[in-house]
Amino acid sequence: MSELCTTQELLEETSIRRLVIRLGVPAMFGQFFNILYNIVDRIFVGRIPGTGEISLASIGVCAPALTAVTAFAFMLGIGGSSYMSINLGQRNQHRAQEVIGNAFLMLLVISAFVTAILLWNREEILYLLGCSKAMYPYAETYFIIYICGSLVALCGSGLNQFILAQGFARQGMLAVVIGAVANVILDPLLIFACGMGIAGAAWGTVLSQCCTFAYVIWFLRGKQPVVRLRVSTLRWGIVQKILAIGSMSFLITILDNLIIILLNTSLRRYGGDVQGDILITCATVVQSFITITACPAQGITTGCGTIFSFHYGAKNYNKIRQAFLWVFALCASYIILLELAVQVFPQVFAGLFLQDKTLIRLAAKSVRMYTIALPGVAVQYALVDGLTAMGKVKYALPLSLFRKIVYVVCLGVLPLLWNIENIFYAGTISDIIGALFSLILFLGVINSKLKKELCFQNTTD
Repeated sequence: MSELCTTQELLEETSIRRLVIRLGVPAMFGQFFNILYNIVDRIFVGRIPGTGEISLASIGVCAPALTAVTAFAFMLGIGGSSYMSINLGQRNQHRAQEVIGNAFLMLLVISAFVTAILLWNREEILYLLGCSKAMYPYAETYFIIYICGSLVALCGSGLNQFILAQGFARQGMLAVVIGAVANVILDPLLIFACGMGIAGAAWGTVLSQCCTFAYVIWFLRGKQPVVRLRVSTLRWGIVQKILAIGSMSFLITILDNLIIILLNTSLRRYGGDVQGDILITCATVVQSFITITACPAQGITTGCGTIFSFHYGAKNYNKIRQAFLWVFALCASYIILLELAVQVFPQVFAGLFLQDKTLIRLAAKSVRMYTIALPGVAVQYALVDGLTAMGKVKYALPLSLFRKIVYVVCLGVLPLLWNIENIFYAGTISDIIGALFSLILFLGVINSKLKKELCFQNTTD
């Protein structure tokens, strides 16, 4: 019971500004190291003699399906950890304990199901994602190995959310750092020293994810967490609540990957086989930068999700309002810093992945076009993820969907008006319009409803 009090005291007595820094910054760095899984793969793969560029494009084609797998981890991890925090805010530790056990069982079942489905249909999936015949042998090799590690990837990422939600931001970061460091060491050894090529990149990632998984299980079974990992009987009411809250994170990840698929297929359609492969390689570089930006920013919102969940359970509107402001400030600071860097030095970033000077210039131009209004994303991350952590999916969904709809419209219209290379402006246009829409809807409608709900409940309790 004393451990529970310690967690509640941390969330109740610490100022929101300090909480956001204490929980958000380590989670941001944790996600920054987490993306090294993909970024390091791409950097080393792009330097494989003779096949580097086509191997890099192959990983870019695989990326939407592989990221879609992690959507299940975030659905159950964020949904479960948010529901757990709500119960802790209501001082219901028994229910919180049942939540983590149910989430773990669901992660095991879904990972086995997803692995079987994707392996069985890999050829159809890869060609649907925009793979060419020249790419297919490389893409298939990477895809098979990566998917075989789905169980450790899903359980490691999903359960790490329960570490973060209990205030152990540093330990959550360490779980990711362990895997990232292992990946940085294993990739060059397997790709070059062992001569495994793109297969070495995939095996390096899977083995690194095993390291993260082992640490997460060890920590959650230890004495430090208030809510420890124990297998419990599946309860449909708990499962429904986890899925209801986590469905937002799942849907966003799936839609983001569908957008990448649409981008790749548009580049293939309008660029043809030769230019299409070149532009898909540029798109892979663009998506690498977006990953470097998005994942740490979402790490901030995920790490701070327990602030929203706990104080929603405790019916404290003022602290929720402060959390929105400080989470946005931290996200915006990080995103603006990266955007300024890539706008000034785009060729430096593109040069991390590519060796051909002409291709570097084209990729650098693509990144600059895509990221002109990137700070607008900070608005959506703070609002959408904060509302999701409180279980307010009906409010969060329109904010996220609108930006994606604008992006899809741009993918259809821009190639008809401009050269296909200018399709990368779709990112900038959707960021501007999406941020304005989110601010107007939140300030004009959602905020007043949230305030009325919590303040009314407080006066009637």
